Amino acid sequence: MSLIQLQNRIREGLHDERGDVPGWVLITLMTAGLVMIIWGLAGPALSGIFEQAIDRVSSI
Repeated sequence: MSLIQLQNRIREGLHDERGDVPGWVLITLMTAGLVMIIWGLAGPALSGIFEQAIDRVSSI
């Protein structure tokens, strides 16, 4: 493979890899949704654990 052919293949590869914007938007929205669901379920439990830890440290 010559240098010119290699350069052309690299250029074609870079041109084709412009990104999938709708895909990235979907991934971002799904991640945000998962974080909200997990936070909603685990938030009260984590808050309770934190408060217990502070109470234990405060009482020492």
